[in-house]
Amino acid sequence: MRIATGLLTAVILLAGIVASHATVRIVEDRGGRIGTYVDRYEALRSSGERVMIDGLCASACTIILGALPPERICVTSRATLGFHAAWDVGANGRIVTNREATRMLYAMYPSPVRRWIAQRGGLTRHMIFLRGAQLASMYRPCYMMNAQATAR
Repeated sequence: MRIATGLLTAVILLAGIVASHATVRIVEDRGGRIGTYVDRYEALRSSGERVMIDGLCASACTIILGALPPERICVTSRATLGFHAAWDVGANGRIVTNREATRMLYAMYPSPVRRWIAQRGGLTRHMIFLRGAQLASMYRPCYMMNAQATAR
């Protein structure tokens, strides 16, 4: 019985170690409601998991940049971040910019991302995309994160 209990304890401990180094992969996320993403990323932050951006991460998806420390985020050569102002559906079904939510969204981003957005006129109704060398200068490439995780 003692051996079985000890073995069960070891399996549980190892499962916790593996889970803490798991990676969530973002491939084609066009965003959605800000509150949904804030809740999702709060849980992700608590889990200890890392995030690999390996495709489109647009709109509310980009909240990940403020939700996790940069060392837990990596980008591949296919990573593309899309930013725009927050909006609501107004009278007659028209889209209306939500200035308060846009300010909150902007404040969540790390300063290099805010500077990049500001240099392009800020968050507006039009999507702007961060990718390639500019994105790679702000976040580590995923092969570096995987190499460091393996080296532990």
